[in-house]
Formats: sequence, structure tokens, C-alpha cells
Amino acid sequence: MQTPLQATSKNTSLKIDHTTIQQIQQPNAEHAIGAILVKSGKLDAEKTEHILQRQRLKRIPFGEAAIQLGLLKEDDIRFALARQYHFPYLTHGDGAVSDELVAAYQPFSMQVEGLRVLRSQLMLRWFGTPENKTMTLISPGSGEGRSYLAANLAIMFSQLGKRTLLIDADMRHPRQHTLFKLPNQIGLSSILSIRSDASSIQRVPAFVDLSLLTAGPTPPNPQELLGHPLFNSLMAYVGVEFDVVLIDTPAATDYADATTIAMRSGGALLISRQDKTALNDMRQMTDSLTRIGIPIVGAVINHF
Repeated sequence: MQTPLQATSKNTSLKIDHTTIQQIQQPNAEHAIGAILVKSGKLDAEKTEHILQRQRLKRIPFGEAAIQLGLLKEDDIRFALARQYHFPYLTHGDGAVSDELVAAYQPFSMQVEGLRVLRSQLMLRWFGTPENKTMTLISPGSGEGRSYLAANLAIMFSQLGKRTLLIDADMRHPRQHTLFKLPNQIGLSSILSIRSDASSIQRVPAFVDLSLLTAGPTPPNPQELLGHPLFNSLMAYVGVEFDVVLIDTPAATDYADATTIAMRSGGALLISRQDKTALNDMRQMTDSLTRIGIPIVGAVINHF
């Protein structure tokens, strides 16, 4: 058995080599909009040539020429621009992750703009300081959008270039492996029962800076596992290896898991759903967290 967790430091020194200088002097042709769209299968060589001819004739941008010819749509141009500026997102039909992950498929929608505002607030209120890297998402009951919000926020932090980890600590009714379409044979329960180590953390292929620790096989004793000293070791490890760590939890009114997780991991973001969450349940959950000294980062009313 390997040592379960070993934290390592990161070398953050800035290095500019001859390759970097060459890229500045001679930009890579593969980053051109046309090349990106050809590589993604949205254009072929013949259509690209038609667009280039119109671009030269009208002296307009490549994207505008393509739209005038009816060969591309606005969404196609946004997709290519996002790739140019290293802003990863997916197109419908890729099937890499669930359609529920709007941050992956609809990054320019009003719904995601609202989430972007939330992300900015969290950066200012919590993740803006080196000691605050971990946040637990808590809601009183089930069906209040806790897993949905955790998954979409994780994608959006990774789109900022933050090394992001999403932990599914709901070992009773886990969802994150389904949303990200990743295996769940090993995960958090495997680490806490000393049957695996940090290698259980999986990279999400569609997003360079995003990783997921699934819940793992359903154990008979989730509460006891969360009280294991290895959970503290896990929090110390991920605090070194990642810039942002988000933790999904079970319903707080049904189980004590969420409170245990929040005590050991840092601040809590409270989630409620409009026309579903009972005000009294929310008040009791907030009072419980406050009594034991858990910092409350903020509260979100989920409309989706």
C-alpha cells in the first residue's frame, strides 16, 4: 500500500525561454480561427478558401466573411475565439460531460453569466487569500441544486486557469461521476478506508485544469469515515496541490455528514432553491453551522 497522501510544493518561478520568444515573434498558424474550425470539423479546405477570398475582397474579418457566406454561425466563431484565447468549453453533441453542465456547453448564456458573478464574489470573499482554498457546498435538503452548482462552478474556476478539484463527498447519493461521465470504482470512500490513495483523483479530460475525486463505492459508514484522521490529511494534501477545492455534500437535514465536512475543510456556501427550500430548515442549518464556528462564505438562491 502506498502512503495515502503526500503533499508537495510547487515551483512557481517564471521562465521565459527561446521557444516562448519565438511564439511572440511568429504566432502559430494553428491558432488562426480558420485552422481551429478546420481541425474541429466545422470547415473543410474548400469552404475555407471561399471564406478567405471574400475576406480579401471585402477586407473584413474571417468570421464576418464566413457568416455572410452562410458557412458558419455566431456560435462557431465564439467557439474558435474561445480556443484562441485558451478558454475551454464544449459544443453540444460532444457528449464528454452531461448536458446539465451549462458552463461547459453554454458559457455565454445569461444563466452562466449569473454563475460568473457568483464566481467573482467567491474569489473576492474567500479564494482571494492563500489560506482559503477549500469550500463546502451545503443545502438543507435534496433536489436544491447543490451538485449542479458545485459542478458548474468547478468548471468555471478551471476556465480561469485555476487548478481546480471537485470532491464528491456525498457517499450516500453521489452524482458527480454521472455528470462528468467518469468511473466511480474508487474514490473518496476508498481513500478514507485506506484502500486507495491520492491516485484516485481523476483528471477531467475535457478541461485541462479540472480534476474530480468521485465518492467511490457506497460504504456502510459514511459518517465514521469522514471522522477518520485521513480526511484531515486529504484536506492538507489538496490544499497544496490545487488552487480551488469545492466539496459536494449530502442533504444537511438528513445527515450530519455536511457539518462534519465543513468543520474539517473550511468555509461553507449555503444553497437553497426558490419555492422549494423551507425557510425554517435554512435557518436551523445556518444556526447549527454558526454555533460550531464554521465560516459562512455566503448564501445562494438557486433558480434553476
